[in-house]
Amino acid sequence: MVTLLLDTERLEVVLSPIERALAFRRGNIQVERSQIAKVMLTDDAWIWLRGVPSPATTVPSVVAIGTWKSGSGFDFAVIRARRPSVVIDLEGHDDYQRLLVTTRHGLELVRALRLDADTDS
Repeated sequence: MVTLLLDTERLEVVLSPIERALAFRRGNIQVERSQIAKVMLTDDAWIWLRGVPSPATTVPSVVAIGTWKSGSGFDFAVIRARRPSVVIDLEGHDDYQRLLVTTRHGLELVRALRLDADTDS
């Protein structure tokens, strides 16, 4: 599974060398926390995947890793099987409008983001 690193300034999606090769990417994805508009938990990230692979590796219902192009822009996905995932909507990111990531730590991510939002008030 993909590794998510969260600090006070950014969220980083850390890709393994195999994930980078399958996604046709050289590096990790970094998102400023201020660019995160919404985070949703889902049991099936496949229903949130929109558009066509551009470039990406996909085996339906098994794996989807890479960039998807749709009429509304670009999404980045690291989806494995039908496992719990997070859908992260972005605003103002240079490359992507949405991240879809299979992770066991989705609830903790949502809690961490909510906690930080509460402390800003």
